[in-house]
This record gives sequence, structure tokens and C-alpha cells, in this order.
Amino acid sequence: MNMLKKIFAVASVLFVSACAFDGKIHRPEAEADPFESINRPIFKFNQQFDKYLLKPAAEGYRAITTPFIRERVNSTLATTVEPVSAVNNLLQGEPVDAAVNVARFAINATLGLAGMFDVAEGWGLEPRRATVNETLAKWCIVDGPYIVLPFFGPSTPRSAIALATGAVMDPVFWSIYEDANVRNKVGFSYAALIAIAARENAMELLDDLERNSVDLYAATRSAYLQNLSKLRCFNDKSADSDAYDFDFGIDVEDDEFEKAGY
Repeated sequence: MNMLKKIFAVASVLFVSACAFDGKIHRPEAEADPFESINRPIFKFNQQFDKYLLKPAAEGYRAITTPFIRERVNSTLATTVEPVSAVNNLLQGEPVDAAVNVARFAINATLGLAGMFDVAEGWGLEPRRATVNETLAKWCIVDGPYIVLPFFGPSTPRSAIALATGAVMDPVFWSIYEDANVRNKVGFSYAALIAIAARENAMELLDDLERNSVDLYAATRSAYLQNLSKLRCFNDKSADSDAYDFDFGIDVEDDEFEKAGY
């Protein structure tokens, strides 16, 4: 519970900071990266980690599985986060969407054979994914400066808190929390599967970004910040049609991942 308390303590600080916010929850891109001198070495480290470990693992995963199997894995992983989406939809004032999340989880976890098949979508219950980062943005909590996290990549302080909070909210986390032995074995395996599946899904997207970028760091930052700018405060109804869709998460609504079953 200590970890949970720390996460909520930091989240509370971010929430209080929103009281002084000036109506903008995102920095202009030109001002968003004050820690570039630190971010670039971490980005380079992540590139090496991806080159020698994560990407080969994703390529191996693709080589030994069929699209059908990967679709079942993706569907199962998407089902596990339905309760997280339900909570976030409630916090965002979307009770109907939250009810759909609960129904989708109940149907797919049972009739869908532990989520391997999206039976609920066939019944007209479309995915209504909602993340902690979207919730914090909806509450007008500023994202803060651009940072690069070791292993996790592009982020902001708000996104980092959202990542940690979302992980703690995951039903898999709670189901294995009491047994330390199971928690370590299952937890690491589950995290590795999520990372490898997400990397396999984004293979072509990331290869294309790297091929067409003179400065991959700057291109990645720009794509991430543009995608982040789509998240809106509750009183900001403006649209950002130029935002670039750049999401490494498991998102059933992301066109880039539809081919993989998300």
C-alpha cells in the first residue's frame, strides 16, 4: 500500500497545482523540452535497449505466432484494462461509457473466453477506452515539461503519474498483490507481454518514423507532444485536427493497431 500512497500523494500535488493553472494544460512545443540535455542521453539509451532487446523480442514474437494468435493476445490484454477504463470514464463524467466498459469486461471475460474474443463488440458494445492521463487532463491538470523515461520513453510528469496509477489500477495487479512470489513472476511476465505486444503492433509505425526522420529524437518528441495535445480540459472544447496519432499503449480505437486486433 505504500506505493499506492506515494502515487496518490504526487497526484494530489498535481491536482493542487491545477488551481493556479492559466487555462492551458499543454506547453507550446518550443517551450516543452527544458531538459533536452538530459532527455537525449536517456533517449539514446532507450534506442539501444530497443535495438538489442525489445525489438528483437517483438520480431521473435511475430515470427513464432500467427496473426490469429496475436489477435487473441491483444484482445485479452485489452479486456484486462476495461475496469480501468470504467473508473476513468466515471471520473470524466461519462457513466454510460463506464457501464459499457463493465458490460464489455463481464461479457468478454466469460463468453469471450478470458477476453480472447471480443463478443461484446459483436453485440454492439463498442470499446470506450479511457486512460488516467485523459482523466487528469480533463481535470485541467497541466502536463508539465517533456521528459524521457528510461525504458518507457516519451512522457511528461502528468503522463508518468498516469502510467504508474494505471498500472496499480490494473485488475491483474490486484489479483496477484497478496502473494509476493506470484506477484514477481506473474507481474514481470505480464509487463513483458504488454511491452512486446505493443512493440510488435507499432513495428511499422516506428520503422517509418525512423526512416523519415533526420533527428529521431526531435521527431519522436514532436509526434508525442502533438498526440498529447489532443487531451482536453473539461472547459476546453477546441479541436486539434493536426495532432499526430502516436500511441504505444493498447488502444482498441487506434487505427494503427486495428490490424493486430486492438
